[in-house]
Parts: sequence; structure tokens; C-alpha cells
Amino acid sequence: MSLNPAMLAVRFLLELIAIASFGVYGWRAFDSPWRYLLVVVLPIAAATLWGVFTLPDDPGRGGGSPVPVSGQVRLLVEFTVLFGGAVALWAASLPRLALISAAVLVGYHLLAYDRVLWLLTGRSPNA
Repeated sequence: MSLNPAMLAVRFLLELIAIASFGVYGWRAFDSPWRYLLVVVLPIAAATLWGVFTLPDDPGRGGGSPVPVSGQVRLLVEFTVLFGGAVALWAASLPRLALISAAVLVGYHLLAYDRVLWLLTGRSPNA
């Protein structure tokens, strides 16, 4: 299910929204001059975390893995970045957007249960 092109597109949008949410937090939660720095640094830090710690054989990603990690570590990274974006929205005084973001993320992960199981166990649920 998680390799369905529509699910991959949704996942990509969720990644972009989470990374942008860190920028929103940097802008809304801090005063000048920090906001100008954090609106750039926080999304770059989240995107770096997302892109560096990956599984070498992840079928949902193209290319190699700069720092190969286990499935459990990758799932932790994904939850940290994706749900961290929702937390960032909450901290930026945008609770309605934060709750919507969290609800969509929970729904996505329920639909992508096969990916979650694969990351936790290393075995495809179809095997």
C-alpha cells in the first residue's frame, strides 16, 4: 500500500509540510534578528535529518543512503520530523493546524501500515 504512487505523493507532501512547519515556528516564535536565521536554519536541519539517516534498501527512496540506519531508527527519524512539524505548529500558536497535521499524519501511517511494519520488523507483511 505504501508504495502506491498516490501514497508516495501524499508522503512527499507531508514531508514538505513538516519541513515548512519548522520555518513557520522559527518565524512566529522568535523576534528579530533570530527569526530571520531560524526561518532558514530549522527547515534545513529537519531536511538534513530526514535525508541523511536512511535505509539503504528503502524502496520508497531513490538513490543511496549517506548514513545507513536500521528500520527502527528510520521510523524514529520519520516520526521526529513529521510529528515534530505538528509540534512546531502548536508551539507557533497554530493549534488548529497542528491538530489537523497530526490527524493527517496518523491517518497516513495507518494506511501505510505495511511500511511501518517493514521498518519495525525488517520483513514485508506479505512474506
